[in-house]
Amino acid sequence: MNVSAPAWVVAGPPGAGKSTVAALLLGALKPAPALLDKDTMYAPFAAAILASGGRPHGEREGPWYDEHIKVHEYAGMTATAREIRSHGCPVLLSGPFTGQIHDARQWQSWAAELGGGTVRLVWVASDEATLRQRLAARGLARDAAKLADFERFCASMRLGAEPAAPHVTIDNRLAAAAPLQDQVAALVAQDQPIG
Repeated sequence: MNVSAPAWVVAGPPGAGKSTVAALLLGALKPAPALLDKDTMYAPFAAAILASGGRPHGEREGPWYDEHIKVHEYAGMTATAREIRSHGCPVLLSGPFTGQIHDARQWQSWAAELGGGTVRLVWVASDEATLRQRLAARGLARDAAKLADFERFCASMRLGAEPAAPHVTIDNRLAAAAPLQDQVAALVAQDQPIG
């Protein structure tokens, strides 16, 4: 039986700094994993589906998006990660993955769908003040709905709740005690499975 190469999952809300954490991990891990970033892979797909469905361009949350777009984004990322890992290449997935990380049974099921074996969760912790500042500063159209109903968005991201899945926390709040680079370096130095 073939054992899948390791997988890293960098999860957290939009604006938390997942891309920055992923870039630091990619620079430090040997061999470097293949990066599967949800926005890179699916932003044009999501925009096209929203347009064809007559939905607002900036809609990236909510029941309609979850049913018609997110389920397919996550299924595609999962299948791609499983295939890459089966050929011996480690993978790093970057996305919110809110449902998967906050439900232990859903995490176990998803980890199996990813190919089983070593699946490490890195949770990028944030808070309301940090998210509001970063979303406003990056000025992306897809963030407009989040900022327009910011309290609902923060509640849906479960900012105050640690993941139910085994994880390592990277604190990327504006008030974080340690620099991001130091936190990621310490994580890589441990080089031990966490889940």
